[in-house]
Amino acid sequence: MSEVFDSKAFLKQLTTRPGVYQMYDQDEKLLYIGKAKSLKNRVSSYFRTTGLHIKTAALVAKIADIQVTVTNSETEALLLEQNLIKQYRPPYNILLRDDKSYPFIFISDKDDYPAVRFSRGAKRKKGRYFGPFPSGGAVRDSLNLLQKIFRIRQCDESFFKNRSRPCLQYQIKRCTAPCVENISVENYQDDIRHAAMFLEGKNSAVMDEVAGRMEQASTELNFEQAAEYRDQLISLQKVQEQQCVTGLQGDADVVACAIKPGGVCIYMLFVRGGRVIGSKSYHPKVSVEQSESEILSSFIPQWYLTGVRDIPAYVISSQEISDRECIEAALETERNKKVTLTHQVRGERAGWQKLAYTNAEQQLNSFLANKKNTYNRYLELQELLGLEELPKRLECFDISHSSGEATVASCVVFDINGPLKSDYRHFNIENITPGDDYAAMHQALHRRYTRLKKGEGKLPDVLVIDGGKGQVTQAMEVLDELSINEVLVIGIAKGPTRKAGFEVLVSGDTNEETVLESDSSALHLMQHIRDEAHRFAITGHRARRGKARKKSVLEDIPGVGPKRRREILRHFGGIQEVERASIEEIAKVSTISQTIAEEIYSALHPDV
Repeated sequence: MSEVFDSKAFLKQLTTRPGVYQMYDQDEKLLYIGKAKSLKNRVSSYFRTTGLHIKTAALVAKIADIQVTVTNSETEALLLEQNLIKQYRPPYNILLRDDKSYPFIFISDKDDYPAVRFSRGAKRKKGRYFGPFPSGGAVRDSLNLLQKIFRIRQCDESFFKNRSRPCLQYQIKRCTAPCVENISVENYQDDIRHAAMFLEGKNSAVMDEVAGRMEQASTELNFEQAAEYRDQLISLQKVQEQQCVTGLQGDADVVACAIKPGGVCIYMLFVRGGRVIGSKSYHPKVSVEQSESEILSSFIPQWYLTGVRDIPAYVISSQEISDRECIEAALETERNKKVTLTHQVRGERAGWQKLAYTNAEQQLNSFLANKKNTYNRYLELQELLGLEELPKRLECFDISHSSGEATVASCVVFDINGPLKSDYRHFNIENITPGDDYAAMHQALHRRYTRLKKGEGKLPDVLVIDGGKGQVTQAMEVLDELSINEVLVIGIAKGPTRKAGFEVLVSGDTNEETVLESDSSALHLMQHIRDEAHRFAITGHRARRGKARKKSVLEDIPGVGPKRRREILRHFGGIQEVERASIEEIAKVSTISQTIAEEIYSALHPDV
């Protein structure tokens, strides 16, 4: 009997970023490929208890595994979804199995007041075609947006030529009513020209003009008009996004490696003719001492030098490979043509490289969050600590501050299924000597366990402290003060080398130190909860520091001064749109480099 797919465990770790999901049955046959603006929200909808269509329910009943590919935008997800469906033709993608051509947007060049239209098939009409677009829905969305921004007509010629007064589209400000010559031919053609520039991707001039008008209206205290320009600017941002999934040309395999305590993921992205046609992930068992570069150096020859796999002209790795020249020569011998193996890439290839590494991290997170792996970790922890029963609840504390400023303690909770984020807590530390981590830990623990002692929550089986003997001592003192004897205290401190895999565990009862093997599942569990507590503490500290300083969140980002902040806000129209933007969209700001864009994105999305 096959295992039932554990949707709760899968959805718990799934990202909210856009991407493509592929559903498989117990025989590893592909059932369905879909795209999502938010993978977590979309995939969750398949597993709701009521309201599923009969076809959807039948699909869900067969699911044994789901694989996801994260993309930079929903547009990229659409393109990748179409590529994969055309290649694999899954049985549940019936509506998308036809071989229709890509749709375009068409503008006639022979009319005084041309319409902007949807077009598919042969390009027989005289005029300009813009595209291709990933789907008919994408074209219609773009047409609606163009109509809203530039107020260009989309009506049929028979409707247009027989009007005696403006239609409803004019009333709702979606058209300038050229049917009754409410706008001059020159002004209408100017709108057409701007729309064409925008569709060609030459939209910086249009956006600069809108941004300039927004600033002018704001200076003149015409805030209502400024808000309209701001909305226009926001809308313009959303039509065209930089493409990493589809480029102009090129064949390449992109190989990325991600390592975390307890696992490794090698993720391959296959690009043919400039188009991502598929992906594959592997979770080999390797020693924790091996670096990403060493793992890739072993994997790449094993993958290609079998005589059965296609070797492209380019193999792009996520990290530098020490024996690159040797491997490159072997690949050229096997292919009988030149092969370039490199990690230093630019442009669209850098986009593929980043996409592969993002997916390697996502796949590894999914693998580590697997229920079986988590349960085995708890079993080994039980054996290590000599417990009669399996520990079902762990809590871990960490402290974060900037030179004593805005000190925050974090408390994260793990149960048998992994992180239990609903029980996470932050503690704002007050009335201590700035920088006194021992006092901060004592205060956070006392506040937390005073509440738990009163019955306001569940006591953990194991209390994990991010720190050595000093911090563990603070924990033991608090528990003694509150007469809590049933909680086991363990500290996790960096070892002499301060590298992952060489941590020291400190017992709260005996103060003895233990060094575990680097491949210990119990150690991986301790590392996981420690890293999560550290991340959550930094998130709380940044939020408190920003609130205390009463500054823009952009002001705390290194390298983002007043001029860059002004250009960013001018480009996007507001901080909310900056927070929604991808790294590629932030990098489009004239004063922002790719490196600074990554810094801004990381600062605005500390949980990603």
